[in-house]
Amino acid sequence: MRYDFGSDNTAGMAPAALEGLIAANAGYARAYGSDDITARAADQIRQRLDADAEIRFVFSGTAANAIALSMLAWPHEAVLAHHAAHICTDETGAPGFFGQGVGLIGLPGFSGKIELASLQAALDEPEVGHRQPAAALSLTQATEYGAVYTEEELRHLIEPVKARGYGVHMDGARLANAAAAGFDLTQIARLGVDILVFGGAKAGANCTEAIVMFDKSLARRIDNRLKQAGQVASKSRFLAGPFLGLLESKAWEDGGAHANLMAQRLAEGIVANTPFVLAHPVEANAVFVRMPPRAHQRLNELGWACYRFDDGSVRFVCSWATREEVVDEVIEAMRGL
Repeated sequence: MRYDFGSDNTAGMAPAALEGLIAANAGYARAYGSDDITARAADQIRQRLDADAEIRFVFSGTAANAIALSMLAWPHEAVLAHHAAHICTDETGAPGFFGQGVGLIGLPGFSGKIELASLQAALDEPEVGHRQPAAALSLTQATEYGAVYTEEELRHLIEPVKARGYGVHMDGARLANAAAAGFDLTQIARLGVDILVFGGAKAGANCTEAIVMFDKSLARRIDNRLKQAGQVASKSRFLAGPFLGLLESKAWEDGGAHANLMAQRLAEGIVANTPFVLAHPVEANAVFVRMPPRAHQRLNELGWACYRFDDGSVRFVCSWATREEVVDEVIEAMRGL
């Protein structure tokens, strides 16, 4: 491949994350998360969120999301989420596995944002003994279609859920991109989110994410829960070290901003120079393009990795590592299709 726009997971570790990992490797450190590096990385996250919270570092976003949801819903209950959310489409039933039967209720909405009317309709459904009632809401920021919820949009979705005593989870795999787009991270806890997955892998770390519990009662026996799920690292510093490198250097923010900028450059070039149209507004680091199958196939054959998404559009994802000249090259390739 000349370049892989298939996912921001295809980029390697950002230099700051790699330096953080190397620094974490020096000398000896206490095991199982009681080391200084893990504590410092957690403090960096708390500072950005301007909130007190219990934080644990785990090996994957799927595990982080699924374990988080298992804290908010009983096995006979369900979680409300956009039908294109990662938990609904790409986690192989992990919420139900970790939650011992927790269900998912998919809701519609353009660009991956839950439509308020559909949420209200789901909340108004009568509870009967023959289906799993809703007990929590899951939100994705930025969404699977690269949209960024505003604070007001989140408030309108969260308030009716909290009024019923339900929990709220936020999948922040691309939270760095949402922050770079102008979303204020300090509002997450204030809006009533109970548990957040603070993204590391897509921001330039290795395979590591942070579970952030604003509702500290959720942390009761969390270490036992994580141990049972195979998500406790004996050398926790190697999960926290890349986070620490990204956060202390501000590369977490800078990488998100760069990825968003490359996506804007790509989108503008496609609109101005190719016969194709955008399928969704470009607010974070993903660009979705309406492209016939033959044109998409030809682009892949030319060495440009990108794939068709759930809605039929072709997705291009930029990362901290995307270069301007590569963006210009793929635009030129698309011009000739």
